[in-house]
Amino acid sequence: MSKTIMKTRKNECYLCQKLLGIFEECETEEHHAFDGPNRKLSEHFGLKVNLCLGHHRTTDQAVHNNIEMLRIVQRDAQEAFEEKYPDLDFRAIFGRNYL
Repeated sequence: MSKTIMKTRKNECYLCQKLLGIFEECETEEHHAFDGPNRKLSEHFGLKVNLCLGHHRTTDQAVHNNIEMLRIVQRDAQEAFEEKYPDLDFRAIFGRNYL
């Protein structure tokens, strides 16, 4: 994974830790908090997390299958952005407020 400003580590699932308190090593995949036209912005500002396969794409609790899970990551990404870049306007850059 290239640089991220979110509290995430390779082989540890961001959502397993946040939601379930599970800190075990597992296979993870990189997920950009914002996709589509904002994917490059996610990359540029380091708004990415590591997710286990179940939280990324293979279960009904995956960010690609469950809007509530996706919004958790997006809210956390906006908070991380606003903490790291207090002089920048998140909504002006990403076109939406997730908080």
